[in-house]
Amino acid sequence: MKSAIFTGVIPALMTPCTPDRQPDFDALVRTAQQLVEIGMSAVVYCGSMGDWPLLTDAQRMEGVERLVAAGLPVIAGTGAVNTASAVALAAHAQKAGAAGLMVIPRVLSRGNSPIAQRNHFKAILSAAPDLPAVIYNSPHYGFETRADLFFALRAEHPNLVGFKEFGGTRSMSYAAEHITSGNPDVVLMAGVDTGVYHGYVKAGAEGTITGIGNAIPREILHFVALAKAAAKGDVDARQRALELGEALEVLSTWDEGTDLVLYYKHMMVMQGHPEYTLHFNETDELSPTQRAWAETQFNQFRAWYDQWSRLPGAVQACKV
Repeated sequence: MKSAIFTGVIPALMTPCTPDRQPDFDALVRTAQQLVEIGMSAVVYCGSMGDWPLLTDAQRMEGVERLVAAGLPVIAGTGAVNTASAVALAAHAQKAGAAGLMVIPRVLSRGNSPIAQRNHFKAILSAAPDLPAVIYNSPHYGFETRADLFFALRAEHPNLVGFKEFGGTRSMSYAAEHITSGNPDVVLMAGVDTGVYHGYVKAGAEGTITGIGNAIPREILHFVALAKAAAKGDVDARQRALELGEALEVLSTWDEGTDLVLYYKHMMVMQGHPEYTLHFNETDELSPTQRAWAETQFNQFRAWYDQWSRLPGAVQACKV
């Protein structure tokens, strides 16, 4: 099974809210269309960026259906506190016409059990055998998928074609060394915004799932293009990628924390998307100091990028 759907730059969509704090699927589709038109290769729905714990399974399924109906390539998230829900989401994604599946470890209940996780993964992969899938590895879920488990699953489920790494540089390097390198049929994805440079340049990543890319898609496409050129040995691109990565450091770090949706929705509003103002829980919001810090850092980055991107060679190897 081909892994092409997991290459390129793919935003993990957030779920905008209507005034009564219900999912605004019209705005969801509109945002996804804009991101793909700008150059994103596909979209993910519904991962942690989409607030999956705050949505019903029916709402998550409707979001996938609406995106597919709009002609968008959709990778469906399967995060759940029980295997039955994850299986239902996976089966629905295949039936609805999604292009791929993100297989997330079982959370909360027996999340540290290798036996429970193996059977959880197997059930999801079995429920959608025609969908190419990546395992989403993250220490935040309390379970690390290692090479022995990955290849045991792949031996039984050929639709498992990739590994999305959300951990730090050590975890990314482990995945490259023990899972994805030397196998053209298995793709490595940089699964966190702070891991883009290391993922492409030092671990051979072929795709990335981005949170911050919802708000600044052109800048993230620029960053990834530079990192890809650097991985091929382009000296100037390597220097430019390091410069851009450093400038993005604070904004990207939010992707690692539990307030990531609060920060990135606020960035969307600052970019002129008022449909991202609200959250499903009325009391979920940035503190006044967090909001001020976010605005200062984002405005600083925008001012810097406006000047830096005009420098000779800054857009080398890229289409911005």
